[in-house]
Amino acid sequence: MILLEPHNYIIQTTLAEKAIKPSSLDVQFVDFDGVRFHLSTPDRKTALLLSMNIRCWDELVRYGVRDILNREYGPLVKPEPENDYNVSLEIDLEQLPPEGEQRDAFIKSLALLKRNALAAPFELGFKTQKQLEASGSGQGELTALHYRDEEVIYVQASSDRVTVIFSTMFREETDRVIGKVFLQEFVDARRLPTIQSAPQVLYTTRDPPLEIRHLPGLNDTEDVGYVTFVLFPRHFANQVVANSTITHIQLFRDYLHYHIKCSKAYMHSRMRHRVSEFQKVLNRAKTEQAVVDRKTTSGRSMIR
Repeated sequence: MILLEPHNYIIQTTLAEKAIKPSSLDVQFVDFDGVRFHLSTPDRKTALLLSMNIRCWDELVRYGVRDILNREYGPLVKPEPENDYNVSLEIDLEQLPPEGEQRDAFIKSLALLKRNALAAPFELGFKTQKQLEASGSGQGELTALHYRDEEVIYVQASSDRVTVIFSTMFREETDRVIGKVFLQEFVDARRLPTIQSAPQVLYTTRDPPLEIRHLPGLNDTEDVGYVTFVLFPRHFANQVVANSTITHIQLFRDYLHYHIKCSKAYMHSRMRHRVSEFQKVLNRAKTEQAVVDRKTTSGRSMIR
């Protein structure tokens, strides 16, 4: 299956082009989950402003997003973001690293702005788990990230694990059926010996998991599904492993719905192909009517 890239392709390609040939720019675009970006040159051609608007920014601030962005981007973070945006990075094209791997890595880090912002609740959960493990018991606060209109990511740490719960909506009956097949594969695949170390995955429809059942206002219709990932300390044992885990689990919802749409498109194409083949068979099955020139006794043709 295709894995979605965590970085924004438009940011990456645009910055790479402008680093070679600076010019005026004013581009607005949208990423997954309704995240809005704005790339512009408000003052001069060599000073790029990258701004991002994300609907769950207030929650991310509570979970420490400012510390993460300052760690990743340092002085590039503007104290006051652009109007209608939550965070802005000021990039001086004259101060970019030399062309090559260093520049490519720097540009890719800028394209990971959304990923780094959404990492806040996960990094907080991993940090809390280590503290609870040292104390020997306890349970961390349940953090909720309302990153879409009707969908939420919940993260809760305990002394031996971090539980991540996705609530996702299926608007159509076919989406619900295909999604259930996909998610059941996630549950069953862990039984294979080769991936025994993968996170445990649980899937329920309508009934929320025990960790969030006490929350008010949960949706209990047939349109909602809950996917639970149980992350053990081996899944964030060091910084490299933790970063990989955060990157992949963030994209789970988009990954799921992307493949649901791909499956529907494939089935539709196969159905159209099958109908076309049936039409060919029917056309070959038509009998040809013999044309007989019937004449009267006087030799004239009879026409009906």
